[in-house]
Amino acid sequence: MQSDQSFDAFLLVSFGGPERTEDVVPFLENVTAGRGIPRERLVEVGRHYYLFDGVSPINRQCRELLAALRAEFDTAGLDLPLYWGNRNWDPYLTDTVRQMAADGVRRAVAFLTSAYSSYSSCRQYHDDVARARAEAGPGAPEIEVIPPYATHPGFVEAAAATTRAALERLGPDAAGARLVFTAHSIPLTMAGVSGPSEHRRGPGGGYAAQLEEVGRLVAERLGHREFDLVYQSRSGPPSQPWLEPDICDHLESLREQGVRAVVVSPIGFVSDHMEIKYDLDVEAAQAAEKLGLRYARAAAPGHHPGFAAMVRELVTDRARGAVPAHLGTLPALPAPCRDGCCPLRAPAPAG
Repeated sequence: MQSDQSFDAFLLVSFGGPERTEDVVPFLENVTAGRGIPRERLVEVGRHYYLFDGVSPINRQCRELLAALRAEFDTAGLDLPLYWGNRNWDPYLTDTVRQMAADGVRRAVAFLTSAYSSYSSCRQYHDDVARARAEAGPGAPEIEVIPPYATHPGFVEAAAATTRAALERLGPDAAGARLVFTAHSIPLTMAGVSGPSEHRRGPGGGYAAQLEEVGRLVAERLGHREFDLVYQSRSGPPSQPWLEPDICDHLESLREQGVRAVVVSPIGFVSDHMEIKYDLDVEAAQAAEKLGLRYARAAAPGHHPGFAAMVRELVTDRARGAVPAHLGTLPALPAPCRDGCCPLRAPAPAG
């Protein structure tokens, strides 16, 4: 199969993370730039990273994905050079786009390590790409970003496979285990809602609605009628409403209901980055142990071997102008995303 010449490069766009102890606070300064967060608070948050020698796994996982994509593209005859740029750490997206321009790239397709619709998981990355192109100057390539893909069969099947593997680790307790799907909490205003009962607004139904749909699709594949959708990694002030319930609060509630075992599956994430390693593998795991719950955590969907094949399919569909595969009942997302999708909404004034 010959490569479609409508794209002449592939760009992986990710969040980035530190890879040594001395990079932790500078990385967190990048993440929180413009928010006025004192350095003392960043040092406190950095302790999460220090438990893992200051290394976030996300960069390594991007390298592994790129290696899998190279093999997948080569097998399919897609002769596209692969590039990688991060929002918050080396390799920085702007540096990568400058290199693409120097290499003569004219039109690239970009894939985000973020599968859902919201400002922070979609629109902010579009803004990052636009800023990088502007800083790279007149020779910067056009870059078309693949829209959110959480309801693609490849993503759903990968999430089901990693969740099934976690269930199997529970052995005899798997039959009565509760499925708990997690995602990064975001402010209700960012989710495009005004209250806890209005979570279905926004492109493709909105962030929470997409998560609910993916959770339902995964649970169906595992033969489970019931599942819970909860949130983790909240970082905003208590006065600002965020999506709930929190994973640790929910584990306590499940124990009160008589649940004895849980499988926690981070379907809201692509890779096992630091917020999963700390919030789920440390905090939630400790909470489960204290409550006497058997606990197994599934790998994020991006670790499944079939994930790279999904990315290749999304790239070839985009190059041909084909509608990507889509599961469930939510409306399909436009491709490419419309200008101004998933805007950042300011919180409503108090009172």
